[in-house]
Amino acid sequence: MEINNQPSFDAPIPGQSLTMELGSRPWQSPPQFTTVDDTIDYYMERMSSEDFMLQLADVLKMGTPVTTLANTIQLASVMEGVHTVDVGMLVLPMLMEMIMMVGDSAGIKYDSGMTDKSKPRTRDTFIAKVISDYEKEIQDVDLTDDTPEVAEEEKEIEEPKGLMTRRI
Repeated sequence: MEINNQPSFDAPIPGQSLTMELGSRPWQSPPQFTTVDDTIDYYMERMSSEDFMLQLADVLKMGTPVTTLANTIQLASVMEGVHTVDVGMLVLPMLMEMIMMVGDSAGIKYDSGMTDKSKPRTRDTFIAKVISDYEKEIQDVDLTDDTPEVAEEEKEIEEPKGLMTRRI
């Protein structure tokens, strides 16, 4: 493995991010929409266009999870100064529902992104074995009740004692 001892001149200069004028970036100025309702209206209008729906259907067909799409859309709007991060997080479930609705209406089988794929799935053969073992166990059980009934003993009710008991 070769180690490059040459200095890299492609790296940013320390403090370069502080040299831009304050407020020149979209996320440094007040957002366009400050309420969840206004932001939802913005997304509903934007996502109801024919172009957007076609592009969204193509991306869903590629297998991109709905959670990834919704998060990308809201994060891009935060960077453009449309709304704040916290409003974006509150709008995220609505974005996911809208994306899933577009996928359902287009007949696309999409990945919601809310299932853990790393978790091992139970094998069908294991489930079938457990069911057959359970059925054998049920067949072996004698359902007739030959045990005599035991008479319940009457319990004596003790009178409460102590300083705080009520006197009758």
